[in-house]
Amino acid sequence: MSQSRELQLHIVQMTEIRSILNSMKNLALIEIHKLARFQVVQGCAVANIENAALDFLDHYPDLKADETDVTQIYVLIGTERGFCGDFNEQLIRAIPMQANRGVIAIGSRLLSKFSEHDLNLLASIEGATVVEEVPAALNRLIAAINSLQKNYSNMALTVIYHENEFRSIRQRQIIPPFYPHLKRKPLSNIRPLLNSDPDAFFLGLIEHYLFAVLHEIFYISLMAENHLRLQHLEGAVKHVDTETFKLHRKSQIYRQEEITEEIEVILLNTESGLHEGLQDINQPVL
Repeated sequence: MSQSRELQLHIVQMTEIRSILNSMKNLALIEIHKLARFQVVQGCAVANIENAALDFLDHYPDLKADETDVTQIYVLIGTERGFCGDFNEQLIRAIPMQANRGVIAIGSRLLSKFSEHDLNLLASIEGATVVEEVPAALNRLIAAINSLQKNYSNMALTVIYHENEFRSIRQRQIIPPFYPHLKRKPLSNIRPLLNSDPDAFFLGLIEHYLFAVLHEIFYISLMAENHLRLQHLEGAVKHVDTETFKLHRKSQIYRQEEITEEIEVILLNTESGLHEGLQDINQPVL
């Protein structure tokens, strides 16, 4: 096979790769738009619950959790898919160095990085690839937390995740919840009117809060992941376009050389035919 033909086949392959990358980029963009809507609504719900909880704790401060002698457990929200650079490595590097700690890893890509680090991995969970898979991933996480509570009765749970497309890492404590109330001044001297026991109310509020805040965190992380994936895919598409352009130029050069060689062969054959014809003409007739 000629070099120009090989280059043409390579160009076809690069064109197919570009089409796949472009489709993946479009899917990431669609997911970002979906997540933006979910995130706004969920963020409002979490803010409302937090405000209600802080108002409640202003008048029932004794219900706050005991934060002494706790086992610190970190939940890392990684990825199930690739094309997002060092997304997972940054999460691992963000884990605080302390003796009494454990880690819950979310995402198979994140889990594959753990062999390189000396970490106390307590559980590994399949993550979400699209917004529709968030509830299932969240149910798996809650099941893992409930299982760990049998061995760690007094634990603090902190989620480490990417907060935006600028690779900002956030650590957010969700158990014990409502930490900001410790240094907050009461906004009102009037106690809230409750229709149930304060302990029962607070436990129910915590359940609602954990369900809401974990949804919000998953949406934020998935949004950051797709933003980063979009950036990497755009870079990959540009690289493919550059390489394809180079291949086209190289193919043209090789094709011109091959055409020149073909013309030279034709001319040589023509000259040879003319020379043989002249010899036949000059041959004496007997």
